Amino acid sequence: MLANSYRLRLFAASLLIALLGTLSTAQAKRASQDSGSATTVVIDAGHGGYDRGGIPGQQVAEKDMTLDVAQRLKRVLAAGGYRVVMTRDSDVFVSLGGRVAIANSYPNALFVCIHFNSAKRMGAGGIETYFYSRDSLPLASAIHYFVAGGAPSSNRGVRRRGYYVLRKTNIPAVLVECGFLTNPTEAAYAQTASYRQKLAEEIAAGVHGRNSVTSALTTTRVATGENIPLQPYIDQTKVAKSERPRSKRSHKKSARRKKSSSKPAESKTKAASKDQEG
Repeated sequence: MLANSYRLRLFAASLLIALLGTLSTAQAKRASQDSGSATTVVIDAGHGGYDRGGIPGQQVAEKDMTLDVAQRLKRVLAAGGYRVVMTRDSDVFVSLGGRVAIANSYPNALFVCIHFNSAKRMGAGGIETYFYSRDSLPLASAIHYFVAGGAPSSNRGVRRRGYYVLRKTNIPAVLVECGFLTNPTEAAYAQTASYRQKLAEEIAAGVHGRNSVTSALTTTRVATGENIPLQPYIDQTKVAKSERPRSKRSHKKSARRKKSSSKPAESKTKAASKDQEG
């Protein structure tokens, strides 16, 4: 009788230990997922090769600035234990489809596109960060928080837009604009190695803190899903010919046609009025 009671207690204790072990494993797995288990970062240096980036006549080549920041970011992340993949690691052209294909070949990864902005108005400036899918928002908010907070530029906010490299990737993806190369002040900063190193370190801080920034900090720099609508986006490859905006030249031709076609009508009207007067 005592032996049976002992066996029963031993069985119950073993069952309890097994149950606790299962719960601990599940909690550990959930904690790993909540903290972001991605340890691979795909870094995309914008433009490259024959694609200088920016606008016509721009003095500072965007492709050089993006590659330098990307390579610095690679070293910072690698030192922090991340596996880093580059869409380009030299001055070569990589198509948008090629960049997306590289990103999507790493299912448990993050995709960070590095760009610099440009505008015809020299006074335009600031830092802005883009995302598309909702699961990319924490990463975009965190990177923007650190980059905008550490840069001597205005904060242009986190924005949702359907850029190709953001729409077509299957992993969390962001595109950070690190300032305007057409702005004399921001271009001067971008051309210093120390500032590009700082940009890389701030982006890395955002990658590392992507799941803690939005919950632990309260700041207007941190975005939420509710206050970022999808901004208007036009895919020019899908626009019908009749919908494409006409050039100024075509408008002038159209105006000349209308003017010439109206001349016979005007002459007839004048002739009719003369007949009536005569």
